[in-house]
Amino acid sequence: MDKKLIINDPLISLKKFTPARIAIGRTGVSIPLKQSFEFKLAHAHARDAVYSELNVDRLMNMLKVFNLPILYLHSKAATRQKYLKRPDLGRQLEEASADILNNQITGADIIIIVADGLSATAVNENAFGLLKLLIPMFASSKLKLAQLCLVGQGRVAIGDEIANRLNAKLSIVLIGERPGLSAADSMGMYLTYNPRPGLTDEARNCVSNIRAEGLSHHLAAKKIFYLVSEALKRKLSGIELKDNARLPNH
Repeated sequence: MDKKLIINDPLISLKKFTPARIAIGRTGVSIPLKQSFEFKLAHAHARDAVYSELNVDRLMNMLKVFNLPILYLHSKAATRQKYLKRPDLGRQLEEASADILNNQITGADIIIIVADGLSATAVNENAFGLLKLLIPMFASSKLKLAQLCLVGQGRVAIGDEIANRLNAKLSIVLIGERPGLSAADSMGMYLTYNPRPGLTDEARNCVSNIRAEGLSHHLAAKKIFYLVSEALKRKLSGIELKDNARLPNH
């Protein structure tokens, strides 16, 4: 590609603001070899993330610091292949996990559910870092926390069944987001007031792109705490709950 054309490309100045593939140039009618290899590597990382697994033992050991009961649950999707082909199964608890919840103490303000979603890598790398900031905020506000739940092969809506069975006022689901070609380690948070089976996404608030190169754990914790406080005060969530928090950009 002509060097003058590259210099004059208006997208060049935007590259420092985004990892998206812009102004990558071309060689003849194709993209340059280096960028082609980078694309293939990113695709491989995304595929690996989809098939990654929760590091259950490591997460449980780290989560012990919060002195809360920890439960490991599983959806009706017995395998990763079934999880990807049958999203509905990832939204429902298997019978054995449902039985575990039937014997638990209920009635907390908040239940935190950590699920693998479409990138267990994201959860393995970000869940604890966020929770070690967020849980002390809840404790300082005298909010009662239910058991911490780790869920294998889980989707967002499985939090509705878990929270409903434990009679929690509000659920927080931390889950691996669908990996893209610029981020395979992005974790999302879904908040639902009065969670119960049958709800859809308009009943939830989402904070996404929680990762080192996206929304930091520090800012994510502040944003989530604000949303939780507002949801409990106003007794609602989703499209009726607006994020009016004024947070810094760093």
